[in-house]
Amino acid sequence: MFYRGMDRAALDVAYNNTAAVGIPKRDQYVAGWSARSEMLRKTREAKIDLRYGHEARQRLDVFSCGKTGAPILAYIHGGYWQMNDKEPYAFIGEAPLAAGFHFALIEYTLAPAVRLDQIVAEIKTAVTWLIDHATEVDGDARRVFVAGHSAGGHLTAAAMDEPRLAGGLAISGIYDLEPIRLNYLNDKLRLDEAEARRNSPILHLPSRAAPLVVTVGLGELPELVRQSEEYAAAWAAKGLPGEYLPLSVHDHFSILEELARPSGRLFAALRRIAGAS
Repeated sequence: MFYRGMDRAALDVAYNNTAAVGIPKRDQYVAGWSARSEMLRKTREAKIDLRYGHEARQRLDVFSCGKTGAPILAYIHGGYWQMNDKEPYAFIGEAPLAAGFHFALIEYTLAPAVRLDQIVAEIKTAVTWLIDHATEVDGDARRVFVAGHSAGGHLTAAAMDEPRLAGGLAISGIYDLEPIRLNYLNDKLRLDEAEARRNSPILHLPSRAAPLVVTVGLGELPELVRQSEEYAAAWAAKGLPGEYLPLSVHDHFSILEELARPSGRLFAALRRIAGAS
């Protein structure tokens, strides 16, 4: 089967972020993230592995900025819905915590243990739980924001139909799952056509939503850039608030620095939507 003129082999290449960046460079990023995350865990007060459900991976961490009634930024890690854990991504909270946001890391069950339908449902449950329990972590339930990268960008978009969310940042996400169904990633996801359509955010835009920033690195794979461009355009065409923020230079992994550091453009975007909420 073909998608936009690409067969399975071409689609495998078009969506392989690690191959595009290179394993040594990817590993260098991850080692740096892990070291910074370990340091943050040692220096910030946190509630670890709070349960939002009964399954083993249905848990989240909340790091405190030290203020009562602070906004909360919840982060959803990537890994194409089948890899990674929340622990190495605590470093993303560096700038938000310093600026007065509590920072939450959401974990979720991975494929092939569950289908994508359940993964999406888990994220929605986690976001709802965090809003419902915001005061228990000294947060403001009216100012809960969600951000996610790669698969987490997809899950962020899927969560935007929660009417109480204050805003979102979808970073390097996948919004049309049909090419995923047709490439190597589906060996574990096992998507059929109906499930792919059911969980493609570009096909299910909310009627109303908080501001959403859709962003991607212009040094990323062309298919990821296209996915973000088209989703941002569809979001805007529906009259929903937000912006498209393409970032020059960045690859699929380096883009995360733009949220983690105080001078980052994604952190600035977070502050813009937080100021508007």
